[in-house]
Formats: sequence, C-alpha cells, structure tokens
Amino acid sequence: MNQLEFSRRAFLHGTAAMGTAAAAGLVPGLSLADGHALKVWASAIAKVGAKDWTAMEQQSGLSLAVTAKSARADEAIQKMVVGDGNKLFDALTDNGGGMEDALASQKAIVPLDTAQIPNFKNILPVYAEGGAAADTIRHDGEVYAVPFISNADSLAYDHKAVGFEPDSWGVLFDSQFKGRVALQNDFGPTLTVTAIYLKESGQVEIDDPSDMSEAEVKAVCQFLIDHKKKGQFRTFWDGFQNGVGILASGEVLMASCWEPVALVANAKTGDKADIRYGTMKEGHQTWNNVMMLSKGGRRRGMDEAFYKLANVYLSPWFGALTLKTFGFAPQMQGVDAYMAANPDTFDAGTRDVLARRLANKNKRYAIKGNAWQNVFPTNIRAYQDWWARLQAA
Repeated sequence: MNQLEFSRRAFLHGTAAMGTAAAAGLVPGLSLADGHALKVWASAIAKVGAKDWTAMEQQSGLSLAVTAKSARADEAIQKMVVGDGNKLFDALTDNGGGMEDALASQKAIVPLDTAQIPNFKNILPVYAEGGAAADTIRHDGEVYAVPFISNADSLAYDHKAVGFEPDSWGVLFDSQFKGRVALQNDFGPTLTVTAIYLKESGQVEIDDPSDMSEAEVKAVCQFLIDHKKKGQFRTFWDGFQNGVGILASGEVLMASCWEPVALVANAKTGDKADIRYGTMKEGHQTWNNVMMLSKGGRRRGMDEAFYKLANVYLSPWFGALTLKTFGFAPQMQGVDAYMAANPDTFDAGTRDVLARRLANKNKRYAIKGNAWQNVFPTNIRAYQDWWARLQAA
C-alpha cells in the first residue's frame, strides 16, 4: 500500500463529527500564547520533570504553548492534512506506527536538518540508516521525526496473587484465571498481541501480526469471542486510570497494558500486591513516539525553536526521567552516566531499580516474535468490523 492510499484510508475512517471539528479548529485545550512560543500538539507523556511543561521550557529555553493531544491517529492526520492543524501547530507528536509516513507523504510535516540537533549524535544505533527502527523516523530516506520514547508492551500481573512469573500470553486465556483477566479496549494492541500468541504457539497461521489479512483478523477475533462468551475476561480496560484501577484494586490479577499502568498500580497497592511487568516468550507489540515539525511551523520560521526542543528529547536528562517516571525506554546513549552524576535525583537504590527495569525492557526487545505497532493496517475495515463483533459478543 502506498502512502497516499494509507493517508486516504485514514481520512475515510475519520468520523464526520471529528472532521467538522478539525475544519473548525475545535481542538480542546488550546492555550493562547504570544507569537514567539513554540505551539506544540502533544500527548501528556511527552513531558517530564514537572506536572506541567515548565521543566521542558527550562531545559529548552523556550516558551511552549501546548495543546493536549488525544490517542487517535485518524484525528491527528485529518487535523494536520485536511484541517487547520498546520495553522495552529508548529510541532506535534505522533500516535505511533507509521504516522510520520502518512503526514510526510501529504507534506503536512517537513524534513529535518539533524545537524541542528547536537544530541542527535547520541541517538540509539537502532535509528541509524539500516537499523531496526530507522524507518520509524524517516520517509523516503529523509529524517522527519525525533523519537522521544519507545517500549515493548507486555502483561502486568500480581505476583503475590498468582504465585509465579507468567512468560506467555496464554495465561490470559487459561481457564484457571476465568473472570480475573483484562485486555486493552483497543483493536490495535489487543489484536496484535493475540495474533502474536496464536502465531508463535502454532494455533493459527499468520504472516504479519501487525498487518493481518481479513481471514487472519477473523480467526483472531473468533478466538477472542469464544473466550469472551465463556466469561474469561473481566473487562476491556479503557483509559490510563481505569487500567490502573482494575489492577490496584485486585479486580483483575493480570492485564495486557502499558508499562506505566503497571508501575502506578503497584505504587498504589503498597504491601497488598506485587504488580510486575513480564516478558512474553511469544513476543510483544513494540512502538515508539516521535516529535515532528509541521509545514506551518517552518513557514513561521520556528525551525530553531523546534530543534531546541528536539535536543531536549535526545538528552540524557529526558531519557533518565522518562525511564524513572513512565518506565519508557530512553532514545539516547549516556543515560547511565547522567544518573550516576546526579545522585540527588537518582540515588543508588533508584539506579538499581532503573537498571533492572531497562534490563527487562531489553529482554522484551530481543524476542523474535515482536511485531511493530501499525495504527493503520492495510485491512483496517476488517479490524474495525471484527472488533465491533467482539465488543458486541
């Protein structure tokens, strides 16, 4: 599928209401700022150091006018390509899985001069040309994006309650845990990790778990529907706080989820539970998030400001804090040295915890069955249709 077709599909599957809002510029949370502020459309996980963006402003030396961005890729593409996003925003984060290609192919974002980002020299080797993640920041060979977080999503579980360390997605479908497990209420990660499990366990022939055929999607969803009808799943969690709540309360013993959900849930339980984040032998959905410079931002002469912000995202300061705060992987080298040089923020105990966290993350990255996140698979209509049947079952 070429990128024009990719983007057109995104437009067709956007809701009419969202399209109307995009055309009218009705994006919630837009803050007013003077003409010198870098106007950024970003997710909440794109900042560290403070609850607001003050620490990011201090590190970059910029004034930032930030609009909260939803997790919907179709909304972002419509807003930036057919809506007025380029009039409103100088920079934006993605939703993972190919948005840089969709936006670059429609000229909604512009290529970057990495020489203007001093910390780019410290970017992880996987982003070098030919590297495993090289294409996630490039379009037609040119760099269009700067990564700031990545992860391999896995399974959270209460070790104290289950009494062992699950190493397979199969525990989610084990009848001994009937009614005590949860899946994410999102067809992207849930169908992908289920497909990984079914493929690697030899139950269903699947070529690419991140871009399935209609028949493969049907087989995966029928598998989930069968288990849902048997009462296997307590719930399909939706939203960060919901994910935290069902684990922290003990409502479920395990759930497929983002790593920060497990970290926050464990912090809330005290000694009542021991919520851990596992490594699944079949594989995981891997992903990253990136920051991009809009066409409008370049027209307004905001390149220099963007590069300053991008430099922060590739700094060991950001990498160390995102690992500590959210459990996401740093995108640059030099994090260990930074933490050792800042014992007030990263004492020996904290460094040990983060070293184990990063080691576990690297184990997940190494699993051969991993599949990269794909927010717009080729047969997206089949995904949507079968997901609706699963929800209705």
